[in-house]
Amino acid sequence: MGSLSIWHWLIVLLIVVLVFGTKKLKNIGSDLGSAVKGFKDGMRDGNAAESSTATAQVGQDKAAEKTTIDIDAKTKS
Repeated sequence: MGSLSIWHWLIVLLIVVLVFGTKKLKNIGSDLGSAVKGFKDGMRDGNAAESSTATAQVGQDKAAEKTTIDIDAKTKS
């Protein structure tokens, strides 16, 4: 009783199609597909930009090391 058979899933699919209609489901599918494509493109562009900014930050970190002062903070009791 815990698992659903193929007939259960077909009935659920039929109810979903009746409630939303095929045009609405098609629009949802295309919107989801374009969102996934945009996410993949963003991840690809983000990795390329990340590698170029990482090399720029190394140069900035070396310059910042010369002006950084380390101190130990003491708490007032």
